[in-house]
Amino acid sequence: MSQKSRDHKNRWRNKTVGFRVSPEEWDKIERLVRISGMSKQEYIMHRLQNTQMTIQANPRVFKALKNEIIALTEELKSLLASNCESKEVIEQVKILVGYMQMLG
Repeated sequence: MSQKSRDHKNRWRNKTVGFRVSPEEWDKIERLVRISGMSKQEYIMHRLQNTQMTIQANPRVFKALKNEIIALTEELKSLLASNCESKEVIEQVKILVGYMQMLG
């Protein structure tokens, strides 16, 4: 039989929580967990308890943030290509593109 273990705060966690989500909800959860630098359990517990989260800066988090900015930049570029009239969107795209150029 496996040895019982406790978390870093000496809590015995022996209950399991599971729920179903849509593919879109799954993608959103995965994206938020990835850029937080936490485990999925830690992230969900912080969100459920409404406690402040501190993102731990590390190369994995930096890469996830960079990928998110790239994806957002592409989405905003597609809005521009569709002749979007919103000046706010155009300005946001210009700012994000500038940031991406700084990141390399």
